Amino acid sequence: MSEQLPAGVERHAFDGTDRLATRGEPVYGEPTDGEWRAWNPHRSKLGAMLEVGMDTGLEGGETVLYLGAASGTTVSHVADFAGPTYAVEFAARPVRDLLSAAESRPRLFPLLKDARKPATYAHVVESDVDVIVQDVATRGQARVALENRRFLADEGRLLLAVKARSEDVTREPAAVFEDVREELSEGYEVLEARGLESYHADHLGIVARPR
Repeated sequence: MSEQLPAGVERHAFDGTDRLATRGEPVYGEPTDGEWRAWNPHRSKLGAMLEVGMDTGLEGGETVLYLGAASGTTVSHVADFAGPTYAVEFAARPVRDLLSAAESRPRLFPLLKDARKPATYAHVVESDVDVIVQDVATRGQARVALENRRFLADEGRLLLAVKARSEDVTREPAAVFEDVREELSEGYEVLEARGLESYHADHLGIVARPR
């Protein structure tokens, strides 16, 4: 089976190991090979989703709304191969690093906003984005995805990394994941769900589309 990688994401050898890579300025001390920079799936939920073979639907050049951008580790890779990439992050400290990552990426737009309050950035983010990538470590992860559905094109995709411990540290992750999927079904059809344990403990990757 040929690997489903978006245009602009390739496998390159770093220290003798084939790894995912994008072309751009390094951001977090990752290994480089000429213009290419290694994409570390242990530091990126979306990278892990690609590594485990999930069909993200990403082709390259998409307009992306990224929720939970933090210091820009993953969203910098996304902006390397996507089109306009809106990066929402609530905490001021990591936004400083995010701004630095955006300096060499004209398609990356950092927003110091709360992903739980999409009305506060609705005037900035264009409608009908192709992809929402969500990695928000907060309770109510399904609700965040539902609230931001307004931005997603009818044929768009939600790429969601669910962190069980952010929802409820006392419950079994499998039960948490089931609850998130059930709530998510209010506005999305889940196309694929897969555990990301190889790279991130107690995380579930979900690919969904609006219903």
